[in-house]
Order: sequence, then C-alpha cells, then structure tokens
Amino acid sequence: MSGLARARLYKVDPNVPDDKKKGMVQFNPETLKVSYANQLAGKDDKKAGSQADGNSGVQFVGSGSTKLSLQLWFDITAPMPDSVPVVNDVRLLTNKVTELMKPKEDKGTFSTPEVCFEWGSFKFKGIIDSLEESLEYFSENGVPLRASMTVSMSQQSILVASPGSVGFSRPPPGTNALKQAAAGDSLQGLAAASGVGKDWQSIAASNGIENPRLLTPGQFIDMAAGALGGIGK
Repeated sequence: MSGLARARLYKVDPNVPDDKKKGMVQFNPETLKVSYANQLAGKDDKKAGSQADGNSGVQFVGSGSTKLSLQLWFDITAPMPDSVPVVNDVRLLTNKVTELMKPKEDKGTFSTPEVCFEWGSFKFKGIIDSLEESLEYFSENGVPLRASMTVSMSQQSILVASPGSVGFSRPPPGTNALKQAAAGDSLQGLAAASGVGKDWQSIAASNGIENPRLLTPGQFIDMAAGALGGIGK
C-alpha cells in the first residue's frame, strides 16, 4: 500500500483484529485536538485549593483523562474510497458514526461501546462523548448530500503519545483534507494559493471540473489529486 493510511473509526471488538476492521471515515481530518486533564481537589474535600494555599492546597484525587476532538466530512458527490459504500443520502453514512455512541445492554445494565480512531501511527481508544452533525449541501429534491460531524472522544487515563516508525510518503488522491470553494473562487486561484498553481489543469481533470473559472460555492476540491498523478491512475 502506497501513500498515507486512511483514517478509520470503528467499534472495538476483542474477537476481531483491529487491522481487519473497516472504518466510517471518507476523508482524513485536517486536524486532531488532544487535551489532558487531572482530577484535582483542595483541602477539606473542596474541588480546588484556594489561591492562598497555592499548589500545596491541591491534591490529585483520581485518574486523569485524555480527550480527542476532530471533524469528519462526508460528501456523496465526491469520489468514494473502497471502504465507503455508494449511497444517495449522506445520512446513510453519518448514521454509521452515530451508531458507535449508542449504549449497549447486557443483562439489564447499559454501557457505552469502546471505539477506536486510527490514522497511521496515531491510535486513540475511548468512548464517544458527543457528536454534532451539520448537513451542509442539499439536492434539488431536498436530500442532504454533504455533512460534517464534530466528534469528541475520551479515555479515563492520561495517554502518552508513542510515535511510531511509519515512514512518510505522499498520499494518493482522496486521503487529503479538501479545499472548499467560496463564492467567486476560481480553480486557478485556489491552486495558486495552495502552491500548486502550475498543476491546475490536472487538478481540474482529477476532480471532474469542466469550468475552472466557475466553481460551485461550497464545492470540495482535492488540490493534491493532480499534483500526485491522479489523472493517469
């Protein structure tokens, strides 16, 4: 396999190896935000020490936590990777992510399933605390075609990063964060701003753009597709 790995989001199942699971991610996210917190309390069981106490008035009273926040995009008008089914309503894709946070029942008790977000050497296991879905683009018949999901996950421990030895190679088309066109943008201008101005023709061909001077506001474009040889593949 060449290029960077695709990001994956899947339910943890001890009976199925992680590398055999398909994820519900169409495009790699642009950023990952990781935050850490300790559970602290002050003297006399207060939740925090007073300013007069200083650091001596604060005690560690429980395990810390690590949180991961990211944004996922789904667009059924864009070329689909093999791991994403072809559908006519983007909610058929986003519902698969929502299913990952539904509590499961076991003998009358409910628990939130453990999920894993994995992207190359980055791997985070935890539970989904919250999801926020925005439907961004609709067909003439009112069917949502594009959506973004803000995902928040947590793990009840301080997870120290363990960078792997995965080498870097340039990603194939579809694994890059997409560029969104605004009203009045041209493909030539977007390509120049992204540092690939000389490749605008191959980028247009790779993204199926017929008129590079007339882009649809909100349209997503893979600016690396042409530069990476997307036409001939």
